[in-house]
Amino acid sequence: MTVDVEKDAPNVGRIRQKNEEVILRAAEEEFALYGFKGASMQKIADRAELPKANLHYYFKNKLGLYTAVLKQAIELWDNTLNDLTPEHNPAEVLPEYIREKIHFARAYPLASRLFAKEIISGAPQLQDYFSDGYQAWFDQRTAVFQSWIDQGKMDPIDPAHLIFLLWSSTQHYADFAVQIESALGSHPLANRHYDSASDTLIHIILKGCGVNVR
Repeated sequence: MTVDVEKDAPNVGRIRQKNEEVILRAAEEEFALYGFKGASMQKIADRAELPKANLHYYFKNKLGLYTAVLKQAIELWDNTLNDLTPEHNPAEVLPEYIREKIHFARAYPLASRLFAKEIISGAPQLQDYFSDGYQAWFDQRTAVFQSWIDQGKMDPIDPAHLIFLLWSSTQHYADFAVQIESALGSHPLANRHYDSASDTLIHIILKGCGVNVR
């Protein structure tokens, strides 16, 4: 029997993608609960309901898997900023960005908390990420905001600190979910809470930037 490798390749790719996603989600839960030191590849395999050998097929070791979980979360956040250009109107794209970040806080809360723990610990596993062109990437993002300021689309404020505000205010709903749920008496938060959070942040941040909310 002959195998049509070209025809079978898409199926193999889908299976690999599915298995990697299952492993990443299981690892995300295990690392968020027990930290890097407390988690083990066997526990992650059990949580993913896969043989331990499968984990090592896709990820060489625990550190590689931990780093992959962190980088997946970072890429989700960074990609939303990558789409912003000087030609955009901040009155249109900033509300979209805020809503997208609130969506990430709701859909991937464990990844956000794991990232926060890593940063609080001094980012020992992300040193390569932050030293490999990170400042240049960040400077490119602030340049977009500065261009909006120069074009009169925004008030003259510090773009870097505006980005920090956007990050912290949206990720707060993942990192401090327990506190927010207790304050609002909703476990978990309902759709209306996330919608209200988005609307409130959009109103306050855009007004603070001198952007006319449409």
